[in-house]
Amino acid sequence: MPTDVRHNDATTTDPIRAASIERLEKRREFATHAVVYTVVNVTLIAIWALIFVTTGAWFPWPVFPMLGWGIGLALHAWNVYFERPVDESEIACEIERSRHWGGPKPV
Repeated sequence: MPTDVRHNDATTTDPIRAASIERLEKRREFATHAVVYTVVNVTLIAIWALIFVTTGAWFPWPVFPMLGWGIGLALHAWNVYFERPVDESEIACEIERSRHWGGPKPV
């Protein structure tokens, strides 16, 4: 039986391990999102096909939730696989920009 490594003491002391665990969790969350997207949209297509067969109404309405949710799924994929972490050079640049423009603005 595998142990839950997220609650291991090493996660708090090793930042590389903590970042690796976070990336793995993001990938699992994305995989779950993709499976739910697929199951729901296959169900919507099945409902549409059943309506088409029984009534003859052909309008492909499932394309609208598929496109809308697909945009969200694509953005989730970007966040998981392509977004890079903030590095020290970017932080230094932002600090310098804040100093140049009079510090951070209140929210």
